[in-house]
Amino acid sequence: MNTTDQITGQSSPAFASHRGYRRMFAANQLTLGIFLPLRFYKGDMAVLAGQAERVRDIDRYGFAAVWVRDVPLFDPAFGDAGQVFDPFTYLAFLAAHTRSIALATGSAIFSLRHPIDLAKASATIDQLSNGRLVMGIASGDRAIEFPAYGLEHARRGERFAQSVTYFRQLMQARAPVIDSALGHMAGAEFLPRPVAGAIPLMVTGSSRQSLAWIGEHADGWLTFPESTHDRAGPQRLGEKIRAWRQLIPDGGFRPHMTNEWLDLVDDPDYPRTSLQGGYVLRTGRNGLIDLLGEWQAAGVNHAALGIQFSARPAAEVIQELAEHVLPHFPSHQGPGRVGPAW
Repeated sequence: MNTTDQITGQSSPAFASHRGYRRMFAANQLTLGIFLPLRFYKGDMAVLAGQAERVRDIDRYGFAAVWVRDVPLFDPAFGDAGQVFDPFTYLAFLAAHTRSIALATGSAIFSLRHPIDLAKASATIDQLSNGRLVMGIASGDRAIEFPAYGLEHARRGERFAQSVTYFRQLMQARAPVIDSALGHMAGAEFLPRPVAGAIPLMVTGSSRQSLAWIGEHADGWLTFPESTHDRAGPQRLGEKIRAWRQLIPDGGFRPHMTNEWLDLVDDPDYPRTSLQGGYVLRTGRNGLIDLLGEWQAAGVNHAALGIQFSARPAAEVIQELAEHVLPHFPSHQGPGRVGPAW
């Protein structure tokens, strides 16, 4: 697999012209994204009203990425309905409302859907957005969804690895010959092709794979951040990132991403405080800047921030992040338009 140079961070041939990848990632640097939804669904879809306008703001302010979640079925026992909208349909909608920001899935459940359908939806969005799709992918953590699809939850890791291979084979050859447990294909062509020829696949957590598998097969790695209220968490995260990068076969750069659910208070000096057993961080912007700097030193290349737990209005939080935090961690200038304007 082609990678980028660890020292210079120059893009590999696979993603040199990929606008989303180039906007988000460079070696030894960190960029910022925003996780959707901006407010959690709690029985009323009206909570999502106006979100597209906020996404336009996020794009205009210069954030690197906007992230959408993939939750096919709401399990009340799980307690979180996620994005609610289908991630691929919603990203196509957001592609029409934005111009520069990367469009990221966090994360598409590769174990639930057939790789042809995943490839068709993602390559379509990639074309419509002119190469801005970056895919976080996962094996799925909501057991209730698998029997609804007629699948075994216990075999999700095996199916995940098979789906990644099948997905890439569809993208890499004009007339692929595929012999997989998920299907057999010969004499047909997959369309549309991605703008840059490939779509980055960022494995989430372990996805039931070994660290060596992730080192060999992932275009990047998305993990939970460890603790965020102290320096020990970023230090542990750095150890984990270094262990993964040592397993990348050619030693080249591949990006690491993490995320945090944030309650950003209006006091800029409010200390980093752990809430809900470490699931949420309450802090002022200066504490957040310190955390992001620690993540960058640990080897993190992109931080996706969820503001669902913030008591302040979403527009206010986004504006503060844009004015006071984003300048410390600017997005990268990627290539211009590389395909037709649909």
